[in-house]
Amino acid sequence: VAMKKALILGALTLLAIVSPCGGGDIVGENIYQTYGDYGQFTYEFDGDELQPEFSNFVTFEIQKALRNLVVVKKKKNLDTLIKDSNFTPATNEILEVAVFPKSPVTLGIPNTFICLVDNIFPPVIHITYFCNDRLVPEGIAETTFYPKSDHSFLKFSYLTFVPSTEDFYDCKVEHWGLEEPLLKHWEPELPTPNSELTETVVCALGLALGLMGVVIGTILIIQVLHFHNHNLQERRGMIS
Repeated sequence: VAMKKALILGALTLLAIVSPCGGGDIVGENIYQTYGDYGQFTYEFDGDELQPEFSNFVTFEIQKALRNLVVVKKKKNLDTLIKDSNFTPATNEILEVAVFPKSPVTLGIPNTFICLVDNIFPPVIHITYFCNDRLVPEGIAETTFYPKSDHSFLKFSYLTFVPSTEDFYDCKVEHWGLEEPLLKHWEPELPTPNSELTETVVCALGLALGLMGVVIGTILIIQVLHFHNHNLQERRGMIS
């Protein structure tokens, strides 16, 4: 009897983990993950964020869930359920990593360096930052794992920094699906003094050419008008 109860509780726990829930015109999905040192539990309804006024629409009792997980793990109940369900272990996905600044880079103006990690599965990664090959220990923040329609996840990580011509940055991502950590390099694209001088010279030349065009155009117009008046006077003289 105890074994049957344990199996039933375990089955209910697994169903809550892997199955979507829906009702009426609402399509919802609950996600549990405990790969890291902390757990994550999220609800999604029609792919939208749950509004504060509906905060009591769903609840999640942590202690009850932990008790259910303990029951599942005891006496190899979880192994039995996995074997009977014929589930195969999920494969590690290949990550996609992109790095970019939040705002256009200006020397001396604080900015945010963003590291976007996509196509994450399983949802466990470790992100670290390096400035000039030295580990950055602070000024870092990151989001939770955002679920996607293909059941993979994405995550944003943020590093606050002050742009400098002498600094360069690297975002290091570690994941089970990588044979070795993935390193994304980034350097601020700042205008050099030479490029600024070139832009100034080009603008000055453009302005000079524009003024020359105005002067030449004015001279041509005056000549045309003078020639036209001269012809009119000659015609009047011939008639008289």
